Amino acid sequence: MQIALTKKLSDTIGLKIPAIDESINPLFTWTANWTRVWENRRTEDMIVLVNNATRFTVAIYQVKRKDLKNLEVMMKTAISNTLLTMNVNPEIVEEYWRLAGEIELAQNRGRQTAAWVTKAGLECAFHVGREYNGIAKMYCDTVGIPANYRYVHVSTHKDEELVPYRAMVDALTELTGMPAYKYRAFELLISLDLESYKAVRRVIVPADLEFARLHKVLQSVFGWKDYHLYDFTIFDGNRRLPVIRMVSFEDDLEYDEHAILMKGHTLAEFLPEHKHMLYTYDLGDNWEHEIELVQVIEDYDKESPYLLEAIGQTPPEDVGGVGGYVSFRAIMLDPNNPEYKEMKEWARYWTPELSDWEKRSRVIHL
Repeated sequence: MQIALTKKLSDTIGLKIPAIDESINPLFTWTANWTRVWENRRTEDMIVLVNNATRFTVAIYQVKRKDLKNLEVMMKTAISNTLLTMNVNPEIVEEYWRLAGEIELAQNRGRQTAAWVTKAGLECAFHVGREYNGIAKMYCDTVGIPANYRYVHVSTHKDEELVPYRAMVDALTELTGMPAYKYRAFELLISLDLESYKAVRRVIVPADLEFARLHKVLQSVFGWKDYHLYDFTIFDGNRRLPVIRMVSFEDDLEYDEHAILMKGHTLAEFLPEHKHMLYTYDLGDNWEHEIELVQVIEDYDKESPYLLEAIGQTPPEDVGGVGGYVSFRAIMLDPNNPEYKEMKEWARYWTPELSDWEKRSRVIHL
């Protein structure tokens, strides 16, 4: 395995390293750069790597200069964690490292690869800026994932482009001859009772999915904007007694001494022993999503999270809970209502029914 460092990164670690060996299979070569995310925070930045064959991106945030002494280990772990978080078959990842060999650092000399890793760094920085405040301590080596779902150009011709994630998976399956996916998964049925009807979503998710990522899945399939607080409550078999309540922030624990932080907890810790959960989003409007375990799939061989079915439109943000939504929807269904124009402007692109795109089965990219 060869990882070519940009001049910026090699100067930062202060090592004299050889030039790249261009005879190595590009699937086993990466280009790495040191990227600043926040202009006012000079000590915690991001390492970005791009695979030279597939443009697959891996990013590590927050990295301090003192951490760079473990650069090779950090980068190897990040590549593995990114692939595994995207549900790539663990046997493929293990075989990739066996074939790639130990990491050897080199000095990048290619303008094209330097441009690729610079562009990937900007994509990852934008993602970090959207997701985090830049103050909280949150070392993470999988923040490069969203960049892998976007089309990238591989030449000056506009029609020559690829999706890095798909290119990487295809390359790894061809290399190893192994199935791309092989893991335990759960099929979940999620219902949001809106009084006059229920908005229902049926999804497949990895069994080891963390609750913080399940939150992202639910935000996506229900069309929420992630503006508000949320929690998860797991119930016993009769759906009556709460077994545990999980919250996302330490400050939330002040209001419930029996709650726990959801960080690090996965679905497999509670399912299938418990089959019913409640996801409450926006503790003001109080949107309560009932989650039921439909089935356990022991050897799932496809990409996920995956939306199987979507029935029923969901409310816009800040509409005032179920009661407010019932009134809002009645107005939106009656163009002659004196409040229709005002509500139409407020709701913008909201429609009473799901579009064909919203109803179609699809992979959920987080």
